[in-house]
Amino acid sequence: MTTGTSSHSTSPTVRRITAMGLLVTIGIVFGDIGTSPLYVMKTIMHVYPAYDADYIIGAVSCVIWTLTLQTTLKYVIIALRADNKGEGGILALFSLVRKLPHKWLYIVAAIGASTLLADGVITPALTVTSAVEGLCDIDPRTPVVPIVLTIITLIFLAQRSGTSAIGRWFGPFMLIWFLMLGILGIMNIGADNSIFHAFNPYYAVKLIVHYPGWMFILGAVFLCTTGAEALYSDLGHCGRLNISVSWIFVKIMLILNYLGQGAWIIAHKGAIASDANPFYAIMPNGFLIAGIIMSTGAAIIASQALISGSFTLISEAINLDFWPRMHIKYPGTIKGQLYVPAINMFLFIGCVLTVVIFRSSARMEAAYGLAITVTMLTTTVLLGFYLRSRGVASWITALFMLVFIALEGAFFTANVFKFMHGGWFTVLIAGLLCAVMLAWHIGRRVRSRFIDYKPLDGYVDIINDIRNDREIAKYASNVVYISYSQTEGQVESKLLYSIINKQPKRADHYWIVRIY
Repeated sequence: MTTGTSSHSTSPTVRRITAMGLLVTIGIVFGDIGTSPLYVMKTIMHVYPAYDADYIIGAVSCVIWTLTLQTTLKYVIIALRADNKGEGGILALFSLVRKLPHKWLYIVAAIGASTLLADGVITPALTVTSAVEGLCDIDPRTPVVPIVLTIITLIFLAQRSGTSAIGRWFGPFMLIWFLMLGILGIMNIGADNSIFHAFNPYYAVKLIVHYPGWMFILGAVFLCTTGAEALYSDLGHCGRLNISVSWIFVKIMLILNYLGQGAWIIAHKGAIASDANPFYAIMPNGFLIAGIIMSTGAAIIASQALISGSFTLISEAINLDFWPRMHIKYPGTIKGQLYVPAINMFLFIGCVLTVVIFRSSARMEAAYGLAITVTMLTTTVLLGFYLRSRGVASWITALFMLVFIALEGAFFTANVFKFMHGGWFTVLIAGLLCAVMLAWHIGRRVRSRFIDYKPLDGYVDIINDIRNDREIAKYASNVVYISYSQTEGQVESKLLYSIINKQPKRADHYWIVRIY
């Protein structure tokens, strides 16, 4: 008889920095945050139509410092170090703190996971719609909704066969995408050099203090960092070092593009149509079609990453007793590639409803952000308990939680104002998912109290007698059981009953794998 304990190790290839590792990381980690220039500056501009140069400079400053504090400091520098045997994300983080005496942390984890799944419903719809709407600059009569629904349908149909065949192109494509963002930004920064004042945080503070409706402005600014949580979730696929190093390049390209859009907006004040998108406006006329194609491709890759992340999240939720067991397929040989048919259908229906209900990216932006701010707040809470459990000084932990709860609390408050304008949609989805998670988790905890455990050592001789008894029909060469016992050396009594009493199972080897 052989007993074992579940373990997970990350391949050394994802732990060290390699050119291929960096390219793969750019392709699968930064899709969500990398497509934010499609709609962030457009939203900021439309929040306050009577904008002036100081408003745009302050808004870009808010974007730069949000990417620095929220994405770089919290997620890249701090959160990526909180890995559960190489895996990251809200539920992997919960796995690291669930044995602490604070039993209520499972509620925090369930809320964070459900809001992250809700984000996976609206993000593909928003990014694809924002990209396709660029066609309206060529022909205002373009049927955006049918085109978006067709693309989304193809994305979800492709999931069943896996994406390993096309996934190898994600890295090169996204590398070209980020280079395009940076080059377009550089080409337009010279339109108004005052945009460089955006690096001074004074202008961000000035914007919040002096402009009316600053809550709505922060709600728009927050869109620039919504992909940070997905970045943390992809830790197991690429490794901390590859993500950290590639983020330097990605951040530079994003900031250059935001600076370029901001300078163009300032230089063309008074000559911009009310429905204009500065992302497409800064493109040379002859490049517009190519830019729309690139934007659509980047949106598809970002959607694919979020869908795959949702499958992984559900798999983790099942293992942590947050979700009922579901049929999971493994369409490829790539590490972490899953396909959950029921979740794929759920996300597809959710995306279709999002497009049909809201119909334009401007209206989807109102529904976007509220759920993911809740995910970020829950991650901050769990990270605080994780840091303390690892011996980090109390004052450092308190400072970390105070700073980021204040920052994310401001973003949350700003996004609450979007509730009646579309935020209710993601809150409804997240609420339903959270109810299922909490009900299932509490039910499993109640059930576990009635499970009887017995010491395995007391039954080894009986099992050996069954194995050596030739009068018992051989059941199999190898019999494998999974035990969820939290105590080493003990197994569920029903497991022993299955081997010994229910139908004596003679085998050459008995494997008991303990997962905890």
